[in-house]
Amino acid sequence: MRKLTKEQKRDIAAIAAKKDADIDFSDIREIVDWSGAEMGKFYRPPKKSVTMRLDRDILDWLKAYGRGYQTKVNLLLRHAMSSAGGNGDSSAGRTKRKRSRGTHSTG
Repeated sequence: MRKLTKEQKRDIAAIAAKKDADIDFSDIREIVDWSGAEMGKFYRPPKKSVTMRLDRDILDWLKAYGRGYQTKVNLLLRHAMSSAGGNGDSSAGRTKRKRSRGTHSTG
């Protein structure tokens, strides 16, 4: 990204200093039909750093598509969440589970 010139910085500061009431919107057409609007198109939920243990073949498969495998994991999990009827509520689908101190049983 290019650095801003002094003139651009000055213009931005002048615009930022204006109050909403001082801005003239008379040359902008009012939008009354929002039927084509897309909800959440520009919304990006905050990210949280986590550590996950994945099977080697899963990780190899994800990385085979090139850069951005963590983004791909996020998209796959978001798709699974929406397919399962989840809405992103952190309490949805949460179940209490006892932690066992013994060995795992495979079946």
